[in-house]
Amino acid sequence: MTTTLTQRYIDATIRTIPLPAQDDVRAELEASIFDAIEARVEQGEDRPAAERAVLTELGDPAALAAGFADRPLHLIGPKYYLSWWRLLKLLLYIVPACVFGAVALGQTLADAPLGTVIGQSIVAGMGTVLHLCFWVTIVFVVIERTGADAGVRWDVDQLPEPRQVGTSRTDLIAGVLILALSAGAILWDQFRGFARLEGQSLPILHAGIWPWIMVLIALQALFTVMLYVRGRWSPAFAVGNTVLALLFMSLVLTALGRALLFNPEFLHTLQAVSGMSGETLRILAVLLVFGVIGVSLWSIIDGWIKQRRSAR
Repeated sequence: MTTTLTQRYIDATIRTIPLPAQDDVRAELEASIFDAIEARVEQGEDRPAAERAVLTELGDPAALAAGFADRPLHLIGPKYYLSWWRLLKLLLYIVPACVFGAVALGQTLADAPLGTVIGQSIVAGMGTVLHLCFWVTIVFVVIERTGADAGVRWDVDQLPEPRQVGTSRTDLIAGVLILALSAGAILWDQFRGFARLEGQSLPILHAGIWPWIMVLIALQALFTVMLYVRGRWSPAFAVGNTVLALLFMSLVLTALGRALLFNPEFLHTLQAVSGMSGETLRILAVLLVFGVIGVSLWSIIDGWIKQRRSAR
């Protein structure tokens, strides 16, 4: 079903309004927008042009929502507040996490004690948050006080596209296909061997870990199918996604710590053939740990974001 500009505008407006008031605001907006469009149509305008004109006159839906919720927009000033807040939120979502991860990775590679790794990473992340809040605010204060035109304009083309709240058929097929290829690669590795070193085929994964990975792949495939059938995210699916991500992270990190993730014969042969040092293997292991933790945390956060979006 095609989503009209009016529907997108109303959805964008009520998104930040408290849930008990959303239905009333939706009904009020639908009625007022419909009346304004009809008035313009009766004056000879075609309906699409009338709809765009009415929505443009109403202005940024976030500003309209602030009026309905009686929420002041005066931290920076009405003209630049929304631009300041959107930019700051975007930076706070991305930069501190990247700084935290980069510092933790650097300290780990430097073989620093665990307490130092955690402490330095937290300090760097918190310092980044403070710097972002300060400097972004200063920039917008200067822009506003000097009267500079930052080119902030709003029109209906900036309305967010409808967001998917479930799993489409394309996502289902792609997800199941990727899982099937992953399972096939693991089976091939164990029974045929991907690596050929010194004329012999050696499995990369340890013989004791691959069945558990296959179980997780099967659970993830079942989860993907159930989400497609359900049609939308719910708290139960967000919890299930979190559990699967934690199981994957725990399995890989525990196996790596106990030297049960990779085939020892493969590692010994690789070192003998390539001359790779133990320090190089340690660095690769640290990178693997950070990669697994990063992917797992992102999967958990993404699941809860989708659940919240679906609830709205």
